[in-house]
Amino acid sequence: MKTHLHVGGGVDAPPPPSRAPLPHSVDVLIVGLGPVGALIANLLARYGVHVLAVDKAHDIFTAPRAIALDNEALRILQMAGIAEADFETIAIRHVRLRSPQLGEFARANTLGSLDGHPKLVTFHQPSLERLLRSRLDDYSCAQVALGVTLKNVRAEHQGVWAELDLEQGRMHTVRADYLVGADGAGSLVRKLIGQGFRGKTFAEDWLVIDARHAPKPIDDVEFYCCSHRPIPRMVAPGGRQRWEFMLRPEETSQEMESDERVRELLAPWGNIEEMSIERKAVYRFHARVVDSFRQGRVFLAGDAAHITPPFVGQGLVAGLRDAANLSWKLAWVIQGRAMPHILDSYDQERRPHAKAMIGFAKFMGKLVMPRNAALALLVHGLMRATRWIPPLRARFEELEMKPKNVFRQGLFIAGRSASKLRRGAPLPQGWVRGTDRSFRLSDDVLGPGLALIGFGSDIAATLDRETSQAFAAAGGRIVQIAHRGQRLQLAAADSWEDMEGVFLPRAVPFGWVALVRPDRTVLSDGPADNAARIVREGLALLGATTDHAVSSLPIQSTQPF
Repeated sequence: MKTHLHVGGGVDAPPPPSRAPLPHSVDVLIVGLGPVGALIANLLARYGVHVLAVDKAHDIFTAPRAIALDNEALRILQMAGIAEADFETIAIRHVRLRSPQLGEFARANTLGSLDGHPKLVTFHQPSLERLLRSRLDDYSCAQVALGVTLKNVRAEHQGVWAELDLEQGRMHTVRADYLVGADGAGSLVRKLIGQGFRGKTFAEDWLVIDARHAPKPIDDVEFYCCSHRPIPRMVAPGGRQRWEFMLRPEETSQEMESDERVRELLAPWGNIEEMSIERKAVYRFHARVVDSFRQGRVFLAGDAAHITPPFVGQGLVAGLRDAANLSWKLAWVIQGRAMPHILDSYDQERRPHAKAMIGFAKFMGKLVMPRNAALALLVHGLMRATRWIPPLRARFEELEMKPKNVFRQGLFIAGRSASKLRRGAPLPQGWVRGTDRSFRLSDDVLGPGLALIGFGSDIAATLDRETSQAFAAAGGRIVQIAHRGQRLQLAAADSWEDMEGVFLPRAVPFGWVALVRPDRTVLSDGPADNAARIVREGLALLGATTDHAVSSLPIQSTQPF
């Protein structure tokens, strides 16, 4: 069992650290155990990587913070063995934009699913953090130390040395092959390695109020776009609601956080005496991104690398994308399945999309925060008018404006093929049925490693022995996905029927093959006759060619794939 080590004194302090000493050497040291750091720890541990995660806090911050997850985020949690049923969420039907003059002038349709998950849900962040930390208990290769503060970092060519403060005058030095800073917007890791944090701070402050038992529940997310005071409002699990009130220039944080002011602001939605206020705090929103997500053997993830304004609910989601992109690459390099050069692609792939999402959030913020009534009427009137133009209406209502997580350059074979798959983009996910008649999501079938998928045919026999062995040594798995009802060759391979038509013929023609990374990004694709070449090119890109000896270390899992 993994050890949760709390250091420091106090009435409730656990046993002294001598009973569970910190290691002197690990594969990866993670600084910061919020949701992003905890997810990275889970993903690395699932791959069998020895990881130490430290956090200066002794417990989870119990007030709600992030509140929204999209289908991409839920799919990433699925990679770590976290199912939708494992924590409470509420699926959102619509995101509505209203104004005092025009009423509802725009809305985004978020009902339904993409890639096997709801398009948009709200959740309770402390509950998700507890779940992620509890799952670490299942991995013998993971260790958590709370109440531990990073003091200094020395990164060299051979590794990273971190000086840790264990409180009460006790210090400890640990060497790691790699260090990940997931320690939030004020990241000490980022400061210690001298990374710039470019961007802007918005001039507006916002009062965020989280309450339970509001007498007027809602089913959607609403943005009341008033120039006098814009107010986003949303529902969350556990009978919760959140309001955000933009402060005027003459208003102070102390004034706005007072009980009297909160009572006045919430009056349109009920009596504050009937609610349970979980949080009331004034925040200033930021839009920033680091110069590089990597510096040598040190990586930044989550808010340590980028801060996104909250207007599109993508702040935490962006950090989860970091975790999915980085974790498998670190694991493959540490275990000898790939060469270190693949780590350069983390910044290459993630930073452009993070910047695009920040730009999208800033654009949406201008709609939520109109500067004056005349400008608001003009902008909101134009948005209402676009609802009569189908292409423009779809851009907003069907979320086509949202930047897609598609890489222009990075760790994939460049080029386009005859399929609808796009290299450097996520592979679709759908429900599939196995030969035992069981139903599963396709990502769970592909497993945690590389996957070679034959669509409509068994491709295992087309690979020569040397290529097949090298692919297996690089953590690869061969899977057949057949069209619904196809029985030919089903018993001859790891075969599954496409129950929803997500793959055949919607995305790929019959007799097609795709090589997919552990983070479900399409690395390459082509006709099944070219399967051996596609595998060899993919392994060469990783640095794990048929001429390169790679290890076959096991991948750990607490969930069936």
